[in-house]
Amino acid sequence: MEANKIAALKHTVLFGELSTKELSQLARQAVKVHFARGEMLFLAGEVAKGLFVIVNGKVRAFQHNEEGREHVMHVDTAGAVMAEVPIFDDGPYPASAIAEQDTDALFIGKQEMCQFCRDHPSFVFKALKLMAARVRRHAQMVELLSFHEVGQRVALLLLDQSQLAGAPLSGAASFRLVLSNHQIATRIGSVRDVVSRALTRLQHSGLISVEGRTITIPDLRALKLYTK
Repeated sequence: MEANKIAALKHTVLFGELSTKELSQLARQAVKVHFARGEMLFLAGEVAKGLFVIVNGKVRAFQHNEEGREHVMHVDTAGAVMAEVPIFDDGPYPASAIAEQDTDALFIGKQEMCQFCRDHPSFVFKALKLMAARVRRHAQMVELLSFHEVGQRVALLLLDQSQLAGAPLSGAASFRLVLSNHQIATRIGSVRDVVSRALTRLQHSGLISVEGRTITIPDLRALKLYTK
């Protein structure tokens, strides 16, 4: 059991460079938890009790605005660490998290994690570096929502999805879009109908073609220019 926990911790960016002894120390503190699809890991505003390491499955972190519209912060899979920020700032969970699939995770309590940081101060610099990277991603998200129209946001998401699917960096690309229009909308701060119209405009402009859920981008450079 402990060996499986160590393997899961080593698979993360945050803990991956720790020694076997250090990983064993953390593994002894980690509790294996399971979340069924649709089950909440935590809610925004709740007192943060600890962090989660995703072993398998998929978890969506999101926030709701005053109108009740959901905005997806990030979607995490195996190897991700969630809710590490409240460990350091003593604040509540900044977003809600829900299992999009049946998910296994490791939970490490806040007190145990803080003690580990005191025992291993060099680890804190690694954690701060990763949190700084997340701040930069959030700043990019703010820029995306503030300075790009919906069509450009959709185009940027399609470019990102094409890379995740292993498409080339230039020329043409074709891939299966696994996200529904509603899921796209929650990721770019819009609504499904507006996303549908944006996809239609991109097709009419010749920047993409759509057949079922298969997206073809005839010219990746042209779509990138559209996002500028």
